[in-house]
Amino acid sequence: MRKVTFPVMLFAAGFGTRMGALTATRPKPLIEVGGRALIDHALDLVEGYEPPRVVVNLHYLADRITAHLAGRDVAFSDETQEILETGGGLRAALPLLGPGPVFTMNTDAVWRGPNPLCHLAARWRPEEMDALLLCVPPERAVGHDGTGDFRIAPDGRATRGPGLIYTGVQIIKPDLLQDIEETAFSLNVPWDRMLAEGRLSATAYPGHWCDVGHPAGIAQAEAMLRDV
Repeated sequence: MRKVTFPVMLFAAGFGTRMGALTATRPKPLIEVGGRALIDHALDLVEGYEPPRVVVNLHYLADRITAHLAGRDVAFSDETQEILETGGGLRAALPLLGPGPVFTMNTDAVWRGPNPLCHLAARWRPEEMDALLLCVPPERAVGHDGTGDFRIAPDGRATRGPGLIYTGVQIIKPDLLQDIEETAFSLNVPWDRMLAEGRLSATAYPGHWCDVGHPAGIAQAEAMLRDV
């Protein structure tokens, strides 16, 4: 019997302003690391997980992304009229994703280690969680400054504060987005509700992760991938 898998939402609508001139004429997901676009690195991991559906949201230089992904088995959620942030973007894509829990994944990171989607899916417990965040300890977060985003209790529940760094990958029950009044909103809005109810969980990734949201991250990611 085929394993149960969840649809995947890839966030690709942002302006990539931290990249400076590198995103003047191309969207951040098409910046190359090791000769391949960031979104292709993400899709390698997504395809390794074998989800039933993959959706990519679009805003900045959307036609460049659709042209790059021509022929790939992905659907596009069009935000070219208004960028909706992470929470609003996910809610707008739900007709394409279908009902039930979904993965969300940023497209500005590179990974070294086990497939992060498979790792997270094995730890999903829907009776206890409304979202499960994949985090990484600072010593395995290449090129990332800061003290961290979340702490993880022994029972897996998350709290905000210095500790582990959120990697941009999660499983979330998207029905919790439906009663939010704003059109454009961050996923921090439903997370805060889950935190108040003890329904936000997190787990640590055992490999390495590199944030490629800034120009220096390109060389850092390439060095991380060579260090095997």
